[in-house]
Amino acid sequence: MSKSKPTQSVRMRILVVDPPSGVRFAVQRGRSDLLEPLANQREIIQFEFSLRLGSPLPDGSVNFVGEFAQGPSSDRFVYINSGTLAGQADSPWTRRAKLKLAAIPLQVIESALSTAEGVIEARVLGTMDDGGPVCASVKPHAVVWSAVPHLA
Repeated sequence: MSKSKPTQSVRMRILVVDPPSGVRFAVQRGRSDLLEPLANQREIIQFEFSLRLGSPLPDGSVNFVGEFAQGPSSDRFVYINSGTLAGQADSPWTRRAKLKLAAIPLQVIESALSTAEGVIEARVLGTMDDGGPVCASVKPHAVVWSAVPHLA
């Protein structure tokens, strides 16, 4: 009888930088639940959660799984909802942004996993050119991924 290896997980931190004033943001959990911000200042909205690491994908890349990992295994992402999709009924905005998990550099993942306190952090600009909240698939160059200590 072989023992299965314990599921490995990684902490994630999303920082929405310079969001539009008065717009509510939330990270989508599953199909419709929302994760409220851990911190919500004027300049930065912060979310923290964990993702599990499933069996590697056929190409060897990391397979993020869990209640915050959306989409098919070949194209996983995290949704950042805003306006009415974040539970703000009176908002003129109904938007959500996709942060593609495949865009996380492998060295960032490895660095975060190398210590029990490691966190993968994403910094994303919260306001689009039209003045509204970030939406659609966020381009890889518009997200800064890094490995940081948990208390950062």
